[in-house]
Amino acid sequence: MARAIELAIENARSGRGGPFGAIVVKDGAILAEGTNRVTSANDPTAHAEIVAIRAACAKLGVFQLNGFDLYASCEPCPMCLGAIYWARPARVYFAGTAADASRVGFDDSLIYRELPLPPQQRSIPMVQMMREEALEAFRVWEEKPNKIPY
Repeated sequence: MARAIELAIENARSGRGGPFGAIVVKDGAILAEGTNRVTSANDPTAHAEIVAIRAACAKLGVFQLNGFDLYASCEPCPMCLGAIYWARPARVYFAGTAADASRVGFDDSLIYRELPLPPQQRSIPMVQMMREEALEAFRVWEEKPNKIPY
């Protein structure tokens, strides 16, 4: 955890992104590190946890991190939680809380309030269209004999 926090502090001082750091670890060895790069990469998905997950998966040549642990300098946001669940690490450790992040301008409460709402009631209009046509992709996937499940 000390390394994840150190990365967060270094990142905040450098101006390369927000005050967040994350590492992927197995058996006490760091496999990958990540810092928030949202503003430096102009990528709203470049949160520290996602950067670390991407680096670890690329290094291993896999899309899941079974048996690995993720250490984050702060409680993961909703987007990072989604990525974490898809990556399937064994455990997640975090230091700061969502409330701590909110106090300095990183407030995820809007997202948590929006999630349970029907899509048409969310603050960003979400309009469903062409569902029947899109279902063809799922039919093709279901019939594919050599698919890699995840």
